[in-house]
Amino acid sequence: MGNCFGSSRRVDASQTTVGPSKQSTCNSQYTVPSSLVDSSVFSDKSFETNPTPRSEWEILSCPNLKAFTFIDLRNATRNFRSDNLLGEGGFGYVYKGWLDEQTLTATKPGSGMIVAVKKLKPEGFQGHKEWLTEVDYLGQLDHENLVKLVGYCSEGGPQPLSWALRMKVALGAARGLSFLHDSQVIFRDFKASNILLDGEFNAKLSDFGLARAGPTGDKTHVSTQVVGTQGYAAPEYIATGRLTLRCDIYSFGVFLIELLSGRRALDKSRSVPEQNLADWARPHLGDKRKLYKIMDAKLEGHYPKKGAHAVSTLAMVCTKTDARQRPTMPAVLDTLEQIAAAKYSAKYSHSNPEAAPTPVPKAHRQLRSPLNLTPVASPRQLRIPVSMSPKSSTSPLPLLSPRVH
Repeated sequence: MGNCFGSSRRVDASQTTVGPSKQSTCNSQYTVPSSLVDSSVFSDKSFETNPTPRSEWEILSCPNLKAFTFIDLRNATRNFRSDNLLGEGGFGYVYKGWLDEQTLTATKPGSGMIVAVKKLKPEGFQGHKEWLTEVDYLGQLDHENLVKLVGYCSEGGPQPLSWALRMKVALGAARGLSFLHDSQVIFRDFKASNILLDGEFNAKLSDFGLARAGPTGDKTHVSTQVVGTQGYAAPEYIATGRLTLRCDIYSFGVFLIELLSGRRALDKSRSVPEQNLADWARPHLGDKRKLYKIMDAKLEGHYPKKGAHAVSTLAMVCTKTDARQRPTMPAVLDTLEQIAAAKYSAKYSHSNPEAAPTPVPKAHRQLRSPLNLTPVASPRQLRIPVSMSPKSSTSPLPLLSPRVH
């Protein structure tokens, strides 16, 4: 992701601002994010506020901003050459570039309009939300002492999965986990980043390094060293080291909450009460009146309310503190298939009919072991917030996860 700022003067590297600017306004009413209400940027009297935030689509649809491709900005900066580096901050780097003033296409160095291109670091302090806020403000505010935003590049930025695709992924993951449990195999590290997606968004469970054979005979559990991923590990397993199939059920319930909310299972950048996703969401799960409080805002309301409530109820029982109250994985799969088959799901899959989840008859539920799956051409790692782009051509590999000790 990146922003492109126009200028006829040099850039102050410490502030990444340029001047002077041309008049620029968007033909839509602006709304103020509550976290920035006190900013001095509001000194413009023509700037009005509205308590309802604009959607990402509305922000990026501003007619005065150009949507650049990454190749455009690479050509404008001569492939982000080091001798064009103007400055560096916590967000990333600022490079000098050249664009044609009329067409805004890349030109040779020394000709056309000089621009500053901000290239964000993947590990930088500025995330997608902050980047979007910057585009929102600078795309509409105009002042001679404010940087002029010419356009942006959002290639590689997160694109939220639709409700239909989220359900398809959930079903695929449930089928894989149900097959493992039928084979008395405990996954032990079920999480979003261990689910790979092929080109059709079919889920494939991966990373079986922590898998263990389940209890046999009259044994009720397997005693092991506590390993796994924080936020997903079942509380009784963390407390006692006793591993059962129901530990995977808890992890799957957390995953369902991630699909509903678009949040990570453990996010230490949030306030303490919201860091652990399951603990934060639990009071709202299964409650039709409170469910909206945890639903992913990126869905913009495009999901079946009854279906979301049914999924939240399933997530609630899967994450019960008492493991004995959690359902079995085949029961979880049956419930998800019933939710997917319900009529209210159909109208939300019209944009991508092939992506709509379809139930599998019980007679055909036997799957090949994920250990013997033929590698797909371009696997994609599912990360939360759910953000895999259908147009992505990258093939990230599973990442090693921190262990719970």
